[in-house]
Amino acid sequence: GAHHAGRRLRDAAPMPTGLRVTPNDVREFARPPLLRTGPLLEAMLASLAGSARAGADLLAVESTGGKELHDRALLGADLPGIVLALGVLAPRDMAFLWDAVVATCAGTPALPSGDSASGFANTAMVLADQRHIPRVLAALVRAMSVPRALVAFERGAVGPSKGCAYEGPFLKAITGCPVALEGSEAACAHLSPIGNVARATADLWSNESVANVELLGGMAPTVSTEQLVYACRVLNVATAAGPDTARTLRDLYVASDAGTDPQAVLRRPDVVVRLAAEVVAEEGAYRRTVRVGRAALEVLRGAVAAGELTLARPEARWLDRLSRGLDELPEDEDALLARVEVDPAVVRLDEYGLVAAGAAR
Repeated sequence: GAHHAGRRLRDAAPMPTGLRVTPNDVREFARPPLLRTGPLLEAMLASLAGSARAGADLLAVESTGGKELHDRALLGADLPGIVLALGVLAPRDMAFLWDAVVATCAGTPALPSGDSASGFANTAMVLADQRHIPRVLAALVRAMSVPRALVAFERGAVGPSKGCAYEGPFLKAITGCPVALEGSEAACAHLSPIGNVARATADLWSNESVANVELLGGMAPTVSTEQLVYACRVLNVATAAGPDTARTLRDLYVASDAGTDPQAVLRRPDVVVRLAAEVVAEEGAYRRTVRVGRAALEVLRGAVAAGELTLARPEARWLDRLSRGLDELPEDEDALLARVEVDPAVVRLDEYGLVAAGAAR
């Protein structure tokens, strides 16, 4: 079983090893999704429990609660819909699901590690790279995904967060948890504008899903692993050389990306700390989502004004439009629910503990 295989690997490997298991969030296979009831939820929880019993060291999820609304809102640049998905629906599902994950880990060696906003912020990143949505919108979604991800840690997650959870640096700034991150070595799965700056705050460095195809150098997973090994060697050598060398390498990684894309600006360590402070200064996931979004756009405007970031004219117009949109949002999530028309064929509000009028059950 996985437990014995993992133990053999740990005994044989010349480095510490661990097994992270991330069962698929199959709840989204039903449309509209059934999040709190039904056989898909039961299968997912059974997979988590079985993984913990079989010897997983870390359990993680890339949960999808709220994604059924977010996908549509994102493609339409529908800011109220995006905020409703990220700031109201997703955090409610995270609380429900992560209570279950933490309970599953209790009494086993497995640790509840964290959740990834891959289905939200990484989707936005890829869509922006393909020019389907503005880059400033992708950056905004990246910042506004942080309060959602924080819920897992509020319910008992301990890290390290998943490599595809690019919100990890913000969680590290808030909670002190270790984070796994990915960047340039994840190009085997998706392109990104933050391949170097992501390295600046990593505790663990990762590649991504690799298709098992043959390249000139060998099979793709072997090639990708070699690239990852070389990247990690540099990080380890810099760490061993001392804090000054490590900080110099960190700063070079940051400088190489920071002026190239709005998302890279928001991943600068100084900006991460600033935005993390905005998150914890507010109460409640919805208010945190709106506040960090406003702060992120303010950072981008400041970077443009300082000559640190150049935006094409359409992107600059979107920056202004998104700022106005956030300023027009209500301060209360019930008021937002009353304002946004939610199609019951797309979203089951009762699966989030909500009713159509916006009042919690």
